[in-house]
Amino acid sequence: MPHPDMAERPSNSFEFKAVLLVDDDKQLAGALQWILADQNFMVDVANDGAEALLKVKANEYDAIVCDVMMPALRGDEFYLQATDGRPQLSDRFIFITGYAADPKVNVFLTTTGCKYLLKPFPVQTLIDCLKQMLA
Repeated sequence: MPHPDMAERPSNSFEFKAVLLVDDDKQLAGALQWILADQNFMVDVANDGAEALLKVKANEYDAIVCDVMMPALRGDEFYLQATDGRPQLSDRFIFITGYAADPKVNVFLTTTGCKYLLKPFPVQTLIDCLKQMLA
C-alpha cells in the first residue's frame, strides 16, 4: 500500500528514448527532428560524423539514425569509431542513404547487419524501425 505522501508514477506516463540524428542535409535533419519529437523521442542532431562522434562520447543514446555519405566523417567511419568506444551501440544504428547502389556503401550496409532505409523513404517506416528497435 503506497504511503499517502509519496507520489506515484502515473500509468500513462511516457518513456522518452534518446535518438541521435546524423545528416548533413540540415533541412531533412530539422524536419525529422520535429517529426520524431512528436513521436516522443528526444532527438539530438549532428550535421556530420565528426560532430556526431563528439556527441556520442559525451551523451548516452538509445538509437542513432545516420546518413552514410557526409563530409568530414562519413557515416560508415563514424559507425566504426562510435562502436569502438561504445560497443553497445553496434545494433542501435539505422542508416539512411541515397547511395545503396555504391559498391562500398552496399558492402558496409550488408556487413554491419544494421537496418537501413533508402532515401527517399516514408517517414512512418523510420518511426516504425525506431519503435521496433527500442521496444
